[in-house]
Amino acid sequence: MLIKGRAWRYGDNVDTDVIIPARYLNVSTTEELATHCMEDIDPDFAASVKEGDIIVAGENFGCGSSREHAPLAIKGSGVSCIIASSYARIFYRNAINIGLPIVECSDAASEAEKGHEIEVEIEAGLIRNLTLGKTYRTTSYPKFMLEIIRAGGLVSYTRRRLEERSNSE
Repeated sequence: MLIKGRAWRYGDNVDTDVIIPARYLNVSTTEELATHCMEDIDPDFAASVKEGDIIVAGENFGCGSSREHAPLAIKGSGVSCIIASSYARIFYRNAINIGLPIVECSDAASEAEKGHEIEVEIEAGLIRNLTLGKTYRTTSYPKFMLEIIRAGGLVSYTRRRLEERSNSE
């Protein structure tokens, strides 16, 4: 899975309340959540983000409450991947569960700037900052997590697996 996009840069401790403010938690669609994504930290994000763009951030991205709305808003906005130095544990799992690839790499996260062109090879565990001409290594996902991401999330993955079992019986 090759991902390529333009970087949006954020710092440390970006919490779920700034990813999607609590006042929008009654919103029922991913598309509407996306229109409010990052608005308290970056008012231009939702209107300017393009399909395939990549969020790059520092330590502890997705900290705060464990709401699944945060990765849904990010994915709904068109972001194809997040690169951060580290993630809050529950955010990490929620992102995988909805099929949003996220990778950890402190060097790539600290050296990228807004607007840099970034390329990520998920299976190989490679991140390339095309603007800087630099390549970074990150840990590859285990096979089962790659399958969840490729399927678009845990629900789609589970449905597919159940259908496969049903067809083989």
